[in-house]
Amino acid sequence: MSGRGSARWGPGGELDLVEIDAETAALARDNAERNGVRARVVAVDVLRAAERREAGLVDGAADLVVTNPPFLIAQAARVSPDPARARAHALDGEDGLGHWIKASLALLAPGGRFAMIHRADALPAIFAALERRLGDVAARPVYPRAGEDAIRVLVTGVKGSRAPARLAPPLTLHEADGSATAQAREVHEGRARLWP
Repeated sequence: MSGRGSARWGPGGELDLVEIDAETAALARDNAERNGVRARVVAVDVLRAAERREAGLVDGAADLVVTNPPFLIAQAARVSPDPARARAHALDGEDGLGHWIKASLALLAPGGRFAMIHRADALPAIFAALERRLGDVAARPVYPRAGEDAIRVLVTGVKGSRAPARLAPPLTLHEADGSATAQAREVHEGRARLWP
């Protein structure tokens, strides 16, 4: 999935994959089918509420929204000249990430869980966008190796919860020699949860 995609769990265990790029959406559809995953792949821009509704994505209906938004701000980064790559990697405007989070949260039902991965340096913008929208917010730093700065952060929360925010235990991906940590292997093999 490109940076413009999201996954949304609906009532009854339905899985919707949302992807802006039609070619990537077709690949996701094929991949789901080959792996026996029952999923509906929707090719729309998650930031456009009217497009979401027209595609059958109902606001306030998902129990879980998992998203991997574009990591860059188009006006502040060197963006690929290829339009598809640029769209996958960068959002427009200083508050592009805030708009992305608000659109994702619009899909979420009260009591539903939100999960997102992003750059660690985006935490202030993430917290600002989540303020008064989610509770039980947990930020889990992701370290490339022990002793190095976090490169990513996993952020989760519950819509309508009033539980306080917390810093969750970190996830360290690699040993000093570059091999995967036991913790990372457990996540990859489905034996451990990615978020708390």
